[in-house]
Amino acid sequence: MDYATLRAASYVLVHTPDMVEKNGTTQTTERIVNPDSDYLKKVREHLRSYEDVVNYPPNQTYIGNLPYSQLKELPQPWYQHQMTGQRYSDIGEIMPQKEFYGIIQLCDVFELVHLEASYGKAVKEALKEHPLFKADAAKIKEGQSLEWLKTQVEEHHAEGLYENYQLVGCVQQAHEIDVNLNAHVMLENLVVKAGGVMSLRHLLAQQGIDPADVDYVIECSEEACGDMNQRGGGNFAKSIAELAGCVNATGSDIRGFCAAPTHALISAASLVRAQTFKNVVIVAGGATAKLGMNGKSHVEKGLPILEDVLGGFAALISENDGKHPLLRTDLVGRHKVSSGSSPQAVTTALVATPLDLAGYTVNDIDAYSLEMQNPDITKPAGAGDVPVANLKMIGAIGVIRKEIERSQLASFVAEKALPGWAPTQGHIPSGVPYLGFAVTDLTTGDKNRAMIVGKGSLFLGRMTNLFDGMSIIIERNSGEVSQADQTDLKGEVRQAVAKALREFAANMTEE
Repeated sequence: MDYATLRAASYVLVHTPDMVEKNGTTQTTERIVNPDSDYLKKVREHLRSYEDVVNYPPNQTYIGNLPYSQLKELPQPWYQHQMTGQRYSDIGEIMPQKEFYGIIQLCDVFELVHLEASYGKAVKEALKEHPLFKADAAKIKEGQSLEWLKTQVEEHHAEGLYENYQLVGCVQQAHEIDVNLNAHVMLENLVVKAGGVMSLRHLLAQQGIDPADVDYVIECSEEACGDMNQRGGGNFAKSIAELAGCVNATGSDIRGFCAAPTHALISAASLVRAQTFKNVVIVAGGATAKLGMNGKSHVEKGLPILEDVLGGFAALISENDGKHPLLRTDLVGRHKVSSGSSPQAVTTALVATPLDLAGYTVNDIDAYSLEMQNPDITKPAGAGDVPVANLKMIGAIGVIRKEIERSQLASFVAEKALPGWAPTQGHIPSGVPYLGFAVTDLTTGDKNRAMIVGKGSLFLGRMTNLFDGMSIIIERNSGEVSQADQTDLKGEVRQAVAKALREFAANMTEE
């Protein structure tokens, strides 16, 4: 039976400077515990312009315009080396905040999102120019008066939407007493949905895919939607599929903290390989809570607040076409309950196990993609260069396994390490930023194998002290396609049963 293939991936970023201040948990928590803090007074002067965000090299790498090999050669910190960036790429875009507010309203089916009248008109005009949303622009409601919006925010617990620090809209609560449907949570959920819709529409458009051909959608962000009776019941996946025109799709949400996208990737590949579905999409929108998460460290060091973008991605997993990279669902690593929590134990479970299953060494993997956090963000916060640290650990395991010499460790890291180009959106950096490049690297490029690794922190839910993680090896396609997968297996079964019945009848007649 053939393996599933990785067909394509899309990536979107949304510059949301006002949401950094109003919706990021670092800032909202500070406003509660220390409302007069110097940090809150300095936030605005450390926010970047949309142009700065577009011209920021890691962002251009995230949407596929700047090859990661070129990013790797740029001196760090990267924010000091702006380039001439582009809003759009072949696989995604960087959207400004104003248009994203429009997408949020389009995603609202319960009339909770309201825009100020003149601002709503400006949003509508902007979306008329968007290649993927111009047909939806007429659905934007031009809105309410500023006085009405202020009343909703100040007296009725609505969550404000701001542009240049001015109130331009609001999201109302969906229930008066259900905390899972309050305005803050509804905004978080609508952001996830909007980012997912953007990502999926880009994916379908770049591949020229009929949305009706998508069979199943798996949503794998870090948020969870529901009400007081099932606070994480879902279903983001189906709501995103609906607005992307995937009329024949069903779907569900997978949650695993930062590791969820890799869980989703393996699940999608398994569904396709089992012939349950032909075309499965994994998708995730961004997390407002992570905006400005390390903002205090950035401001203290005089840096811009670099966590000013929401992230989103989507990937298409389909049957083997003899061309696209194979998802080796037989070469999977997993952090088991018994695996242990030390860095060496975690890395051994996630990296060494699939290598052993395949009989590979650490050198046989051409690219390792795990925890792809941008070092511009993590270094000032004291976390170092996370992708490089992970590669050092993998190299150390290679030394222990006697697959490389200790003296070769530095060259191993230099050769194999991918630079971290993903925003710290939790689930977004977790292995999957490389999928878009992997499609090229493992078809027309010079690589034969890559490993996608997702790591998570289950202890954040206060249910266990365990870590979590999954990994999978992706390989260049040999071009061989099983004949069994080119036919209707149900038809083959029917033919076999019919043949057996004919033979049985013939034998009975002879007797």
